[in-house]
Amino acid sequence: MTWRRILAILFAVALGAGAWRAGGWRGLALLASALVLWALLYYNQIVTVMKRAADRPVGHVGSAVMLNAKLQAGQPLLKVVALTRALGERLSEVGADPETYRWRDEGGSQVTAEFKSGRLTHWQLERPAPAADDAAARGPAA
Repeated sequence: MTWRRILAILFAVALGAGAWRAGGWRGLALLASALVLWALLYYNQIVTVMKRAADRPVGHVGSAVMLNAKLQAGQPLLKVVALTRALGERLSEVGADPETYRWRDEGGSQVTAEFKSGRLTHWQLERPAPAADDAAARGPAA
């Protein structure tokens, strides 16, 4: 159990004790309805992100460079899927921790992201090498 889960449990117990002290059964009922509302809002957010991701090909993103700029360590996988609006191409085995996903764009650039316990820990942008034709077309560097 992580420290965040322990802290969440302690916070829930403290909320329950405060609700009981403030209003007895009515206070607990109000707390329960607030928690159900919060859970429904979170569920609605998950469903919305997944509906948007279902409309796009797996592992495709508009711009891998822009995705790389928006990524931050500690972001949950759901947030990254919301940024890309597509599910990532799974590179790791099912059930493995850390999980590895890849998103590619039309230009051949790709971002490979690693998630440990559902949170982004490491990512890498890989851009295609410029073709020899492009280097020759640009001419000598000044």
